Amino acid sequence: MKTFKYITIAVIISLSGILLASFFDTTALPVKEMKFPYKRGGLTERQAAAHLLDRFSYGATPGQVDQVVSMGLEKWFEQQLTAGLPDDSLNNKLSKYDALNLSNTEVEQKFPPGFVVRQYAIRDSAINKDSVDKAVNKKAFNDTLNAYMARKGYRPEQELYKQFISQKILRAAYTNNQLQEVLTDFWFNHFNVSLTKGECAAFIPAYERDVIRPNVLGKFDKMLIAEAQSPAMLYYLDNFASVGPPAAAKPNNKPVVVKPADNGNTMMGDGMQSAAAKPATAKPEQSMMMMDAAPKKQAPTVKTITPQKNVTGLNENFAREVMELHTLGVDGGYTQTDVTQAARVLTGWTIYPIAADGYGAAMKGLVNRIGVSNLEQKGFVHIGDFLFTPTRHDMGEKIVLGHHFDANGGYQEGVDLLEMLAHHPSTAKFICKKLAVRFVSDHPSPALIAKMAKTFTEQDGDIKQVIITMVSSPEFWKKDAVREKTKSPFELAISSIRGLNASITDPYQVYNWVNRMGEKMYYYQAPTGFPDRGNYWINTGSLLNRMNFGLALASQKIPGVTVNLAALNNHHEPESAQAALLTYSKLVMPERDLDKTIQRLAPLLNDPQLVAKINNAANKVPAPQPANLTPVQDMATMTNNQGASKPQAAPKVNMQTSNTPNANMLAQVVGIIIGSPEFQRR
Repeated sequence: MKTFKYITIAVIISLSGILLASFFDTTALPVKEMKFPYKRGGLTERQAAAHLLDRFSYGATPGQVDQVVSMGLEKWFEQQLTAGLPDDSLNNKLSKYDALNLSNTEVEQKFPPGFVVRQYAIRDSAINKDSVDKAVNKKAFNDTLNAYMARKGYRPEQELYKQFISQKILRAAYTNNQLQEVLTDFWFNHFNVSLTKGECAAFIPAYERDVIRPNVLGKFDKMLIAEAQSPAMLYYLDNFASVGPPAAAKPNNKPVVVKPADNGNTMMGDGMQSAAAKPATAKPEQSMMMMDAAPKKQAPTVKTITPQKNVTGLNENFAREVMELHTLGVDGGYTQTDVTQAARVLTGWTIYPIAADGYGAAMKGLVNRIGVSNLEQKGFVHIGDFLFTPTRHDMGEKIVLGHHFDANGGYQEGVDLLEMLAHHPSTAKFICKKLAVRFVSDHPSPALIAKMAKTFTEQDGDIKQVIITMVSSPEFWKKDAVREKTKSPFELAISSIRGLNASITDPYQVYNWVNRMGEKMYYYQAPTGFPDRGNYWINTGSLLNRMNFGLALASQKIPGVTVNLAALNNHHEPESAQAALLTYSKLVMPERDLDKTIQRLAPLLNDPQLVAKINNAANKVPAPQPANLTPVQDMATMTNNQGASKPQAAPKVNMQTSNTPNANMLAQVVGIIIGSPEFQRR
């Protein structure tokens, strides 16, 4: 540096920063310098473009492979990483959904829970309290209640959920920022909350909008802290009611650690609603997540005492899942002692009063007594809909993963805990493996995970940089990784809509079909979120339901969804069903070797009873397959994946799409393509 001793300080600082960054930071290359090694994997540029669209979008639209090649693969990916493309058309479609931009407080005011509506109706003498759940004429009772809601301007919660589900379908189908939407689905699944739990349900739209979507390409720790402070998560995993022992439990003013008597206990009072404060009961699929993680070694311990009866209200649900599912992973090196200690660190993390009544009013009494203007000086921390309450916080000393938290700590020790978990080496490995499973293969190579984890650590959990490392690695472009992933029902439905350039005017009808195919979006109960491996989604019954969906979509039998199959081929009419099969397979599944797929699908074109067989098979529980398979049964065995999810009956498909025989033929051909095993891959 002596060479530069006469240069001004400003120039020295500037040049030093640039040189140091270029020397030490090999992973944070500008996006424009990315060069995808797809040729090493034996892919052509067009095949590589199709692969990018398969993994980082909900499927290619007609002609989009050409667009990506013309733009340049790296340039297209750079645009997706910025997530700043205009979405005027999508926003116009979303504008009619007036609940999407409401705050949690506004949601509680406009869509109050049913029990709150009944309380108000009783208060206003609209109904008699003796008639609740005991009305002889239930229809008349409901009509009276509905009329009361209309007068007061209250709307049913189901309308909120319907709007929320509809926006997800429209965004996935039409947004230009496809990567952001794919990642929103990924991270929502990672930090799963469920509409099945009434206490948190009304807060889930804002959770996805304000916590998940804005952070999917940012720093992991920011998203982790945001989800930990969201009403949806605080209610879903019960941390809103997790309370430490009172200060009086400290003998001789010395710091102590309180051993909880019951992980499920909650403490009442301070205006907390009894309906919201019930301890959670683990669902069967939750029990594994909430009860395992047996300690391999004991963490350092600190002195404990047993609290007095009915004093403790510690709840470990969130602390357990934040370690097992959100950060470290089940093999991340934590113990049951760490879970308990972390739960104590997070006591007092609750919800700021959102509404006058209902679940959003849990801390109303406490805040009213102290006074909003006095909260800060009393040690409370109010951030949006989050409230840290020092009066409910465990003030004892704690040790988590060997890290000591001094006694009399407060809000900051919870932030410090989450930051520690976010930057732990086990978290880097766990998160990067999940990303690799989602975007590369069901069984990604340890070498790829290690590279991604290195970037995660060096780049402070920068999700964008981790994804750049992944897509710049040869492992992403290997031929055995191309189309190795299986589409979920949602991915199948949206990729079909995009591939056929379909128009959606009633997105909830698409949700109904996705539900029938086995994926009830936003309703998965377990905190794990939906599994992301093919063997969960594919079995005999699910393939038959997918075939039904393909036929229904192509034959215009899904209300509110229209397709123009002739326009996809520039209104050139295929000479035969065989010609149509080849033409539309190439249109819907671009840049694939379709020889074997055509051979498998061609026999189905000559089966006059195809639709009847599908309808019959889809409404039966699958049985062991006989040796003499019919064509429809053969369709269901073209994959080696056998999952555990039970098939759901699908509605019968009517192929009478037009008075023109060729229209019927074309719809059947395209429906078969969408239902084929090859189209199930991405």
